[in-house]
Amino acid sequence: MMDCVLPRYKVLRDADLCSGCGLCARTCANGVYRLAKDGGLPSIEPARCVNCQRCVVTCPARALAIVRWPQAGTGSANWTLEAMQDIAKQAQTGGVLLASMGTPSPYPIYWDHLLLNASQVTNPSIDPLREPMETRVFLGSSPEALKVNERQQQVVEPLPPQLKLDMPIMFSAMSFGSISLNAQKALALAARELGTFFNVGEGGMHRDLEPFADCAFAQVASGRFGVDPHYLNTAAAIEVKIGQGAKPGIGGHLPGEKTSAEVSRTRMIPEGSDAISPAPHHDIYSIEDLRQLVFSIKEATGYRKPVAVKIAAVHNAAAIASGMARTGADIIVVDGFRGGTGAAPKRIRDAVGIPVELALAAIDQRLRDEGIRSTVSLVASGSVRNSADVVRAIALGADAVSIGSAALIAMGCHQCGDCSSGRCNWGIATQRPALTERLDPQAAAERVVNLLRAWTCELQEMMGGMGINAVDSLRGNRLMLRGVGLNEKELEILGVKHAGE
Repeated sequence: MMDCVLPRYKVLRDADLCSGCGLCARTCANGVYRLAKDGGLPSIEPARCVNCQRCVVTCPARALAIVRWPQAGTGSANWTLEAMQDIAKQAQTGGVLLASMGTPSPYPIYWDHLLLNASQVTNPSIDPLREPMETRVFLGSSPEALKVNERQQQVVEPLPPQLKLDMPIMFSAMSFGSISLNAQKALALAARELGTFFNVGEGGMHRDLEPFADCAFAQVASGRFGVDPHYLNTAAAIEVKIGQGAKPGIGGHLPGEKTSAEVSRTRMIPEGSDAISPAPHHDIYSIEDLRQLVFSIKEATGYRKPVAVKIAAVHNAAAIASGMARTGADIIVVDGFRGGTGAAPKRIRDAVGIPVELALAAIDQRLRDEGIRSTVSLVASGSVRNSADVVRAIALGADAVSIGSAALIAMGCHQCGDCSSGRCNWGIATQRPALTERLDPQAAAERVVNLLRAWTCELQEMMGGMGINAVDSLRGNRLMLRGVGLNEKELEILGVKHAGE
């Protein structure tokens, strides 16, 4: 059968600069470069290139560059080159198109339409270099009232379990399998250094991560891979994953290429087999069923750990979150449709779900209207790209945010979108030993720590400019936001005034 799929990228090599060292051939896991038998310059197979840019970055002579394949446009505004190439791929293989990372579709990015307000005279700004700024947050449920012994000045009944974060930023769920153990170790090291938490994701906790269990979330997904009492009691908190932003309404998928012997042992599945989670939890078909699971987990952990429930941002997320706040969940995590993934059907990733900004604002307002906002913490995730996005998310109602792609980019990820192949040249989204050893956990953790410390400094600067000295005072404070380029309905859902008002 004729292969009608065009190459996506073209590799440009400056022959005058190239020394013929062959490093490009040795570093590329996709087989783009092949060493010549006569010792000449390596040959190039552009159809294999995924634009991970490893060769460009590591080339000692800076002789390489990657550009999009210079194909003349065909079709129309409707039948774009990408649309026709997708059809050609499926006509060739008969399979579902897999995609990774977040959706590249040009939907509105609401973060970029929200400007931050500032204080000047009547409510003066605060100088974070000279005055204290509180960035700590606590996640967990809160009782409606505290019983206090006034004579002894102490709480009579113990508070529900809480998590203390030194900054309102955590690391999203990324499983051992979807990313390498070295990448998970880097997140664990960074979380401990920063005083925050990482999430081991679906598939259990590798034994090498157990020393970091005091800053780890354990995830319980529909496949229940790797879930047992030891796993639940080892972590600091448990997250029940109902859905995720990159693929709402369907289960997880770890391609068999990435199910190594170590992944097999951790997930308790056969080596080399695809790990496909069911779309629903087969013991959850109602809010009452979810309540039963939440309290089963609390029973199994002696009511010592907060339980979070993660949902995808969809049109009725506010109603769903309202029900979850009544199930006994301590934390609600809402994940927007730009959230990253190791593998998802391309059509699901690009067409299902809604932006986290709209879902977050709707959930916060619904919980406030029902008088239960204070009983549960709210975490937002899905394409939080910088410290300004963190401020916007908190002002829209989040207690904290969770980041995934930003942390991986700090480690070296170039968002080539080929995670599902298991050939990540940066040693992040792969299980091949020759590739995973390219990522030094200590060096990667240092880069992640640098990133979040920089974000925290910027967070303090922005809060100071608003005249706010604590994250708690920013939470849900939508007066600190102004919209630009948004219609009336969008402003209504976000609960934000237009710039100039």
